[in-house]
Amino acid sequence: MSVHLQNDLEKLKQSILDIGILVEDTVEKSMKAFRKREVDLAKEVIADDEIINQREVEIEEECLKLLALYQPVAEDLRFITSVVKMNNDLERMGDCSVKIAKRTLSLSKEPPIEIPLDIEVMIKEVKSMVKDCLDAFFNKDTTFAREICVRDDRVDALHRKVIKDLRSRMHESPNEIDQLLDLITAAQGLERIADLATNIAQDVVYMVEGDIIRHQEDQYPRKS
Repeated sequence: MSVHLQNDLEKLKQSILDIGILVEDTVEKSMKAFRKREVDLAKEVIADDEIINQREVEIEEECLKLLALYQPVAEDLRFITSVVKMNNDLERMGDCSVKIAKRTLSLSKEPPIEIPLDIEVMIKEVKSMVKDCLDAFFNKDTTFAREICVRDDRVDALHRKVIKDLRSRMHESPNEIDQLLDLITAAQGLERIADLATNIAQDVVYMVEGDIIRHQEDQYPRKS
């Protein structure tokens, strides 16, 4: 590996680290705003989305430049292509956070409503998955990455239960339908963030081992 390529790859790693930290913070703020009905914090999440979008474009351009300039192969190529995909998934996490923030603004205009415990559990799990997928990437930890893929199943199960329970509440309390629809939309945003964290975890495995494990659940548990 040339010294110039090594230096540029380190810069790229720092760039994706920076956007990862920004997105993790945005996800955290969107969930806090939602739980506590903090309007100002929700507006901050929406405003931050433009910064994330701009960073995403810059990193994509950086990746394309490295591919054209160095024509990397093997591990270096896998690293760059993984960054391209991770960069896109992080930007989409930002979009999901905006969706949750907008539901917060909508809920703030209505009488308070109880947030189901299962949504609270989802929030805790999704926050952890976002942090952990970034840690797995920067530590090149494929064992940890596979564990994250398994945890996505738990979020999916919680999401299905939440939707079922909220639909039942709609029949019981038709006067709360607007708020309940906001809760459903927020839960869908949480489930999507978990999916995106799983995408990143899968790309960690590809980046390190060269294995594509999408749609291969038998590849998710820890390797012995």
